[in-house]
Amino acid sequence: WDSPFHTACQAGPAAGSARWFLGGRLNVSVNCLDQHVEKSPNRVALIWERDEPGTAVHVTYRELLDLTCRLANTLKKYGIQKGDKVAIYMSVSPLSVAAMLACARIGAVHTVVFAGFSAESLAGRIVDSGCKAVITYNQGVRGGRIIELKTTVDEAVKNCPSIKHVFVAQRTDNKVQMGDRDIPLEEEMAKAPSVCTPESMDSEDILFMLYTSGSTGKPKGIIHTQAGYLLYAAVTHKYVFDYQQGDVFGCVADIGWITGHSYVVYGPLCNGATSVLFESTPVYPDPGRYWEVVQRLKINQFYGAPTAIRLLLNYGEEWVKKYDRSSLKILGSVGEPINHEAWQWFYHVVGEGRCTLVDTWWQTETGGICIAPRPSEEKAEIVPAMAMRPFFGIVPVLMDENGKVIEGNDVSGALCIAQPWPGMARTIYGDHQRFVDAYFKAYPGYYFTGDGAYRTKKGYYQITGRMDDVINISGHRLGTAEIEDAMADHPEVPETAVIGYPHKIKGEGAFAFIVLKEQTAHTDRVKEELKAIVASKIAKYAVPDHIMVVKRLPKTRSGKIMRRLLRKVVTEQSSNMGDVTTLDDPTVVKEILDAYQKYKEKSSS
Repeated sequence: WDSPFHTACQAGPAAGSARWFLGGRLNVSVNCLDQHVEKSPNRVALIWERDEPGTAVHVTYRELLDLTCRLANTLKKYGIQKGDKVAIYMSVSPLSVAAMLACARIGAVHTVVFAGFSAESLAGRIVDSGCKAVITYNQGVRGGRIIELKTTVDEAVKNCPSIKHVFVAQRTDNKVQMGDRDIPLEEEMAKAPSVCTPESMDSEDILFMLYTSGSTGKPKGIIHTQAGYLLYAAVTHKYVFDYQQGDVFGCVADIGWITGHSYVVYGPLCNGATSVLFESTPVYPDPGRYWEVVQRLKINQFYGAPTAIRLLLNYGEEWVKKYDRSSLKILGSVGEPINHEAWQWFYHVVGEGRCTLVDTWWQTETGGICIAPRPSEEKAEIVPAMAMRPFFGIVPVLMDENGKVIEGNDVSGALCIAQPWPGMARTIYGDHQRFVDAYFKAYPGYYFTGDGAYRTKKGYYQITGRMDDVINISGHRLGTAEIEDAMADHPEVPETAVIGYPHKIKGEGAFAFIVLKEQTAHTDRVKEELKAIVASKIAKYAVPDHIMVVKRLPKTRSGKIMRRLLRKVVTEQSSNMGDVTTLDDPTVVKEILDAYQKYKEKSSS
């Protein structure tokens, strides 16, 4: 690591107070809980903003340690040991945080699966990682609606022979069916001892796995380890958001995503912070929810996604101005590049032009924030809608198509990182070759992010978007191949091609082109069936906004679909189709353009 990082680590909270065992061994849960319980046991660790408005629950560090130890002892009682994999399929709550920390305490590896994923997505992740147990709720509650979590788990584990136990906690009073391997979690925790000796872990032992979409159909289990990940999450949390002791940190991400891991759980808790758990949605019971929560909980740092800001912007300023936001000091944006309109609204309307707005760029694979306007010299300029400055120890480079480093400023290229950093992923579970191929093969000696970037005249970085077939729907990364694979299961749809297109609220949406078998008469029925297949195989957010029937897809002579042409059609840049000489039959372009015009006319009527 270069010297600024080293100095920060020595000066920072993560280093000065990190608890190491002999021989460079540690336990993440000790760093997140025990060390704070010793000094200030009654400090609030978590504020759970439940779905039901105005029903926040405060959990102190002492209470969270108690929950964690009881849950850890329960896992041990049922045979979960160091190195075992445990799936967590829960909505955001103190218990789901305790489940993560309980795994860390006993050296088990957690893989949190977003509670909006379908049974098939959940089963795929359980099978790939070989989980021995699942921790879930009877039901989830979100936006006033009940989500059947246990039912989904039951459906998933039918196809998961590795699962020995399903631990079921109660989020609602409704009864759910309990089978032979189901264990009522709270009942068992009540009987368990409240002290659990932490396992001594090597700094490079696995802490967790998190599945993320790649440009091929199969999601990949990204591996993060103990010490480097925790250090990086803690130091970025402190310096990017200027976190001060006593601040209330409000990251509204779900724990099912890396943002929830790093900036709801591990970073804040390692720093002894008070972290908000947000279970609801930005528009429940009305579009003022975020700002009502800011007022009531006196949130100092608010970290959210551009897609939510774009959604709220449409409801107007009155929902924001109704509430007192004077506690806010820092605003943060995460998950996708933020557009100018959303940035200006977030900065001027929400932050009243007085809060620093940090547009943060990072990935599941990087473990924590890599490029952001802060930390920097005091009062250094912030350019709207730009990530700008690399964090300590991050060395970004731009590469040209020949794999050469592009020097100088006012240039664009493929964004790579030139040297390792503590928070970087170590491998893809069970497939190290895929890890090497995905991140290190394109530009040997560099980590390739998959994103393109522009370096401004002043040397700041602006992320320009993905360079591969991955789209970003409402901050959720999704490989188009995953959607295509799901739709390929329909017997009447021999071919599909999915592309991303600009969407006013979601940032990007999915647009599917499909070829039907000749005798297919009911195209509308097929479209509805395809939507249902994608929802059940992946999740509702993955369902394409548009499904358009074409006679054939544009292919090269070797049979590869030219998706960039489909992108040009949908973004209406058909006058600039670029090189079409490699197409097997160039007349296909006009055919698809005509079909698109008809589709558009039909949609608008």
